[in-house]
Amino acid sequence: MASLQVPVRGKSGGSPTTKAVILVGGPSRGTRFRPLSLDLPKPLFEVAGHPIIEHCFAAITRLPEIREVFIVGYYDEGVFRDFIKDCARNHPAISIRYLREYQALGTAGGLYHFRDAILKGRPDRFFVLNADVCCSFPLEQMLRLFEEKDAEAVILGTRVPNDSATNFGCIVSDAHSKRVLHYVEKPESHISNLINCGVYLFATEAIFPSIKSAMKRRADRPRLVSYPSSDALDRTYLPRQDRAADDDDDDGEKTEVIRLEQDILSDLADSRQFYVLETKDFWRQIKTAGSAVPANALYLMKAFQQQSDELAKPSATILPPVFIHPTAHVDPTAKLGPNVSIGPRAIIGAGVRIKEAIVLEDAEIRHDACVLYAIVGWSSRVGAWARVEGTPTPVREHSTSVVKNGVKVQSITILGKECVVGDEVRVQNCVCLPYKELKRDVANEVIM
Repeated sequence: MASLQVPVRGKSGGSPTTKAVILVGGPSRGTRFRPLSLDLPKPLFEVAGHPIIEHCFAAITRLPEIREVFIVGYYDEGVFRDFIKDCARNHPAISIRYLREYQALGTAGGLYHFRDAILKGRPDRFFVLNADVCCSFPLEQMLRLFEEKDAEAVILGTRVPNDSATNFGCIVSDAHSKRVLHYVEKPESHISNLINCGVYLFATEAIFPSIKSAMKRRADRPRLVSYPSSDALDRTYLPRQDRAADDDDDDGEKTEVIRLEQDILSDLADSRQFYVLETKDFWRQIKTAGSAVPANALYLMKAFQQQSDELAKPSATILPPVFIHPTAHVDPTAKLGPNVSIGPRAIIGAGVRIKEAIVLEDAEIRHDACVLYAIVGWSSRVGAWARVEGTPTPVREHSTSVVKNGVKVQSITILGKECVVGDEVRVQNCVCLPYKELKRDVANEVIM
């Protein structure tokens, strides 16, 4: 059934044009995703059978008016080459490009740096999606709200428990009009349990002037600078003009990190037509390596509700939802599910039990082993009768750590690339770096 849309005329007199930007960060970010990010950039890590970034892109492709997508980050150009080729082959009508920052510029700084590419063709608005967000991406509803309210910005929001709200950007809004009245990034005290989901829709005429004025404010205010040595400290006593000349020697202006969350959104709330779409559907961040398991569960449950053909058919040994790659070999006596993803060429032996877990490509789980609340890394091997297990946490819980014997540990057990767990060995609540062999029982440790 076609959705009702408010007719809006674009800058050129026709229908308004829309683009999309996916923010992926860079290699110095995502350190919390280790040990998995040691071998693969976080946006390309597979949850529910697809790279994290592909879930974002799939949502964008459901909006037929979007014909141009940019991936912005500071990974090497080659990192996303294969992904972009696959997207171009599967969606020939959509242009997708990677725009590489020469250094970390921040979520707003990257947009401003590539404003000429984004503004080419004079689009009226564009979506911004953070790649490390797991949700249903209700972009069409955001677009509808944007047009109904003649908005300059729309943010996706969701409700979380009061005790965890201060870990996120908090939104105070008018319940009737949905207008954002106030925005604070990670407040020190409770102001709202409506939080920023990291998905935005901006009018091009509003966002770039806002970023420019934030950059001007940053440049005008006095700066507290930390110096690595006493030699650098001497420069503070140079006459002002000499310092300026000295700074100019660094080949151009000094670039500051400008972030949407800290530097832009609170000003938009004060002065612009800024609205929030509150989603009642699932949402969580994919920050730590362990958070990939609940994200995997959420995406699998969504695919199951949509009766996706990609999922394994339910049976006595398949408790849905379960994703099994076509090239994986699963013994018919192995019991899988719920919320399990099995990667390419993985081998699952007889009598194996796997639940709430991700098994990556070329991994082998030998007969009668048990894998619960865990990630088994690429080409890793779990021996016969071994147990690799984490601690159950609610899938909607935003933390993936638990306290064991007074020590905070990961609730998800993670085996990095090419790890080996010996026969009959039990591994519980551990993070194991790549290329390790575990020959004895271990619990609540980081194995380096």
